[in-house]
Amino acid sequence: MTDTTKVTAPVVETDRNAWKFGFTPQAEIWNGRLAMIGFLSAILIELFSGQGLLQFWGLL
Repeated sequence: MTDTTKVTAPVVETDRNAWKFGFTPQAEIWNGRLAMIGFLSAILIELFSGQGLLQFWGLL
């Protein structure tokens, strides 16, 4: 008689948008998103004010 049972690994559902701390893929996704928001805001400040980011905040 042959054994027809199969052992399968359980399916683990991970939320890629979850807020997790440490060096996890979720943390790196959030890091990239926040970096894109910061970079875009710096470009928009330069476009609309005509000054650099440091000049706009009075640091230069």
